[in-house]
Amino acid sequence: MLQQKSFENEEQKGILYLVPTPIGNLEDMSFRAIRILKEVDLIAAEDTRNTKKLLNYFEINTPVVSYHEHNKGSSGDKLIEKLKEGQKIALVSDAGMPAISDPGYELVFEAIHHELTVVPIPGANAALTSLVASGIACQPFYFYGFLSREKKEKREVLETLKKQTSTLIFYESPHRLKETLKLMFEIFGNRRIVLCRELTKKFEEFIRGNLQEAVEWANENEIRGEFCLIVEGSADISEEENNWWSNLSVVEHVNHYISVKNMNAKDAVKQTAKDRSMNKREVYQIYHIDH
Repeated sequence: MLQQKSFENEEQKGILYLVPTPIGNLEDMSFRAIRILKEVDLIAAEDTRNTKKLLNYFEINTPVVSYHEHNKGSSGDKLIEKLKEGQKIALVSDAGMPAISDPGYELVFEAIHHELTVVPIPGANAALTSLVASGIACQPFYFYGFLSREKKEKREVLETLKKQTSTLIFYESPHRLKETLKLMFEIFGNRRIVLCRELTKKFEEFIRGNLQEAVEWANENEIRGEFCLIVEGSADISEEENNWWSNLSVVEHVNHYISVKNMNAKDAVKQTAKDRSMNKREVYQIYHIDH
């Protein structure tokens, strides 16, 4: 086990700070986040132009370097070396928490691999901000992020999530929203959903309803801005998925369907065979020999 004491000898060691930035309103920045950005030796940013606008607003003069999806390998190696030398570096994304649907995971992994200190700063995050205001159960939840751009892959992922009972959280771009909502309605059925957009901005909006209504809304309105989608989890916990019968004998399994589900013997044997991936004749034989 590797034990990190974040603030032990912090003046003498390199530290990678994970600093969240505003998801809409500049006041999303915390006092601590601003202080850290002023005190570190270097800021690694997803988009240096975007970050410099933020830094100028808060009168932060710390040097900025680029760290994004396309240069994270070479840039990450350089940042690790600087951390080894004892420098303090803040990692920021364009909006929200670094490494959540944004670059950052690989750098954190490498820092930990080299036994360097990683300190997260709490702050703005679109997923949790949306979730707590959705009116849909906050826990458990399953955060997926952005679905694939390819329809086939998107469909496959949604199919795997169809029976997920946790509340589902997705990010989606405006030009793919219609297709995504249509697929969700087709695959998930008409469950509750909340579309969240322009979070913490002046035109913040929560559109609450069901998937059928969401599809209609998307077809009738101009779609603008990035969306966070909060989707109700499945209420259908099928007995087959849970292997509820795992501690029952074949005979007890068949009798369950007869006595509890009011099936006739033929249908009970058929369903038992399906549950256990057995041949129907084999189940029938076991049932009649042991019964």
